[in-house]
Amino acid sequence: MQKNPVRNFCQHLSRWQVFVLACGLFAASLTRADGPKKPTLESIGDQVMCLCGCVATLNHCPHRDCATVAEMRPVIEKEIAEGKDETTILQDLAIRYGVQVLAVPPAKGFSLTVWIMPGVGLLAGLSLVIVVVCRWRRPSPATAAAPAKPLDTKLLTAVEEEMKELSH
Repeated sequence: MQKNPVRNFCQHLSRWQVFVLACGLFAASLTRADGPKKPTLESIGDQVMCLCGCVATLNHCPHRDCATVAEMRPVIEKEIAEGKDETTILQDLAIRYGVQVLAVPPAKGFSLTVWIMPGVGLLAGLSLVIVVVCRWRRPSPATAAAPAKPLDTKLLTAVEEEMKELSH
């Protein structure tokens, strides 16, 4: 039986179209046509901690008329107006107020321990639990080496007689 050449071409064409479409979508996902987004007071405020002691980001400080918010917002607005990008603004704030102003510590230097220690602690705790459980399950050498004591024959016969009485 011969295949219809037109149908074969259409099937081949649709596979080709799907392949091209998939490649186009993949390439589009790798590159952004709009470029980097312009920083806003909102986006920077969510990445910067308020230093008044409230342990909240600048945008979520619960204190009314917070002096830190009143001081930092104009600085951020000025840097946005100067055309600086988000990374540069965050670096300038870290230089001005210290690294503690960043809501997410940088993953370099001593601050890298903030990112590593939870994983290390989890692995150490899991290892400790595994070691303890393995030791609990393993019989102690004294228990394993000691021969079982023979049962007292008088006691064994008394138990058997009592079992017979209960079963009748």
